[in-house]
Parts: sequence; structure tokens; C-alpha cells
Amino acid sequence: MKAFPASFRIAVVILGLSVAPFAVADDNWPGFRGTRGLGIGSGAPPTEWDLEAGVNIAWRRPIKGLGHSCPVVWGDRVFLTTAVPLSEKRPELKVGWLGGTGSSADDEAIWTWQVLCYDLRTGKQLWSHDAHSSKPTIARHLKASHANSTPATNGNYVLAFFGSEGLHCYTTAGERVWKKDLGRLHSGPYDAKELEWSFASSPVIHGDKVIVECDCLNDAFIAVLDLRTGDEILRIDREDEVATWSTPAIVETADRTQIVCNGYRQMAGYDLSTGKKLWHLRDGGDVPVPTPLFQNGLIYLTNAHGGSHTFAIRPDASGDLTPGDKAPDGLAWWESRDGSYMPTPLVKDGLLYMCNDNGRLSVRDAVSGEMIYRRRVGTGTRTYSASAVAAGGHLYFCSESGQVSVVKEGRAFELVASNDMKDIVMATPAIAGDRLLIRTAQRLICIQADEAD
Repeated sequence: MKAFPASFRIAVVILGLSVAPFAVADDNWPGFRGTRGLGIGSGAPPTEWDLEAGVNIAWRRPIKGLGHSCPVVWGDRVFLTTAVPLSEKRPELKVGWLGGTGSSADDEAIWTWQVLCYDLRTGKQLWSHDAHSSKPTIARHLKASHANSTPATNGNYVLAFFGSEGLHCYTTAGERVWKKDLGRLHSGPYDAKELEWSFASSPVIHGDKVIVECDCLNDAFIAVLDLRTGDEILRIDREDEVATWSTPAIVETADRTQIVCNGYRQMAGYDLSTGKKLWHLRDGGDVPVPTPLFQNGLIYLTNAHGGSHTFAIRPDASGDLTPGDKAPDGLAWWESRDGSYMPTPLVKDGLLYMCNDNGRLSVRDAVSGEMIYRRRVGTGTRTYSASAVAAGGHLYFCSESGQVSVVKEGRAFELVASNDMKDIVMATPAIAGDRLLIRTAQRLICIQADEAD
């Protein structure tokens, strides 16, 4: 681990104190990983449940088709997306270490991309809309779906992004507002362009704007759109970036508001108003997936494929931050051998929790980067695509095989419970107060403590 001198780290702490700390103000979960993508809920969901016995299971609803998008919540409504083949035959899905070994699925049938709305309290479906129907423009990875991107909502609008099949805006009551065609978005490995792995970056709502990161093999850009109309306000060229599957983060400080994007050649921060590149890093992992985070006055970036890196970046950084012989001023610390490939890390109460796709949990001091402990979470086949979420003093880790490990927050590892979802889990859970919403391959399940007799 590379770190700066103690005097510099003290300055980082002071900077962190000058930035308003994150506080959960309500039970809403408005986008991928909730408020600001941090993965932190406001309540205390159960740590144990039993699907077969129905213990602490409020409701469960079947979902047609295939989707890895996460549920989002506003008020008493839950929003979700899926993609359904015309034959309604369940699509092939390969998970685990091999996961199709990079192969593209053969999905030649007509598919329908759907936006769904449920009542949070009962699970009753309130409305459903077919946003688009066609043959998929881009094939999916055998481990992926055609509905990977998580919706976003601000309580008035709901945005569903289906990559090449468009960005769709509805009111929370289910009325279509607009559709934006962003063209053919070819997502796949840059060194095997014949493969297609489908789109995954989720939209972000910031005030009256929508931000989407479209890093693809045929084009790479960030689009800033008007939330009310879908009109494009700004397009930022991502230059020579390869395909990424990461959702951008909005980092707002007293001095500036920036869009922060993961990447391989362009891990970077851009001014939201002008699109000017403020800082950048190169040569991280070449299949970037985790979302950037802003906590403790630092921006956290990680990736791991062909390289394994974690960076803690000052929000006032500028220029090229790529580590070399001389330590760049904008980096608080970095680690060159301990990144995360699929799951997005979680930062809470001064600790950085990072569970890699192999189930290895690394916990570090978020300000200094000091390693606190490493442990394996889960048992048996431990492959993780979903990201951790936290609430009530606990962290929830969902493996692809459906095992949910509940770990106590803190500087020592303590496994509190292990729960079996009886199905594949690829989507990151949502937390709405004391409710935990988990999407499996076939169902949406609401976990809530049973009422006392």
C-alpha cells in the first residue's frame, strides 16, 4: 500500500471534516446502491430469515424474463426493470467462476423491455409498461441480462436505461414522459471485439439533470440530459476509453461539482457544468465495473481485471494522478494489488469494506488505507457480483449462489447470520427503512421482521 506522509493524511482528515458528512435522511433508495450510490440504509432490516418457513418474509413476487437491475424505492413504491423474450422461455444464465467464459448468449428472439412498479407494503404490482420491443441490438454475456442497469427516481420521475434500446422516462404514476435513443452501444472486451456483453451503467439523477456514462467500443461519452425533456445539455468525450460497466458518481463540494467515472484509460473527474476534465488516472483494470464513492472527504475508485487497484483521491485534485516515481499531490493513498473486480465497495464510519468477486473481504482504514483485516465471507461456491449494502450496524453480502452473509460492522470480523435465498442472486439489494429487498433470478422478495403476536 502506498501512502503519503502523516502530515498529508492529517490534511485529508481536515478536508473530510470540512465536507458535510453523509446522513440518511429518509427511507428512500433512489438509484443504484441508494442515495449517492453509497449502499447505506436508514433502518435496521432483519439479519435472519427463512424463505421456506416464511419467517421475516413480508412478500415475494415472481418476475418474468431476466434482469440483473436492482430495485429502487421512493415512498411506498418499488421500481424494477426486466427483459422478457417473446417465447417467455427462461433465458440461459450461467453463473459462478466460469460464467460462460466470456461467451455471448444466442438471443435471437424478440424481447420486450419492461418497467415495473410495486407497492412496497404489499408487493402488489401497481403498473407495468413495455418500454421497447425488438431483437436485442447487442448480445449479452451468458452471465448477464438485457436489463442490467438499475433505474433511478426522484419521486416524480423514473428513469430506465436499456443501453442500445434507449433511455426511458416515466412519471412515478406510470405515464410515459420521453424516450432518448443514444444509438448503438457496443459493450464488450476491447481485445475481443467480436464478443458482446450487454450494457450495465445506470442513470444518475442530480437536481434537474440526468447523467449517463456510455463507455462502449464504438463510442465513449458521458451525456448530461434535461430530466424533464430528455434534451441533451452536454456531451463529454471519454477519448480513448474502452467499454466499462460502471455507474458514474456525482461529487459535490463547496468549490465544484464533478462527474467521476471509473475506467481503464480514463478514470477521471469532469466538471458537471462545462465537461472539462479536472483530473485523471490511467492503466487500472481493463474491465471496469465498480462505481466510484465519495465519503470521508475522499473519492474512492477501484477495479480489477488485468490489474488490481484501489485509489483514494482528494476531490480538489487536478491533472494526471497516475502513480509513478513521484507521488501525485491529489492522491491520499493507493493500493496496486488489492482492487475489486465486480462489487462496488462500501465506506462507513471511517472503514472501507471491499468484497471481491471471489468472496475475499478486505477492510481498511478509509483515510490512511491501512489494512485492518481480510476474511472470506460465505461458504461453498463463493462468487459475488452483487455489491454489499449496510444498515443497522450490519453489512449484507449476496453471493451468486444465493447465500446472504450478514457481517457486523467494525474492525473485527463477526459473521452474524447466513441466509439462503434458494435462487441465483446477481442484483445488489435495496434497503427501505426496516425492509430489505432482494431480487433473485426469478423473484423480488421483501424481508421484514414479522409483527409480534
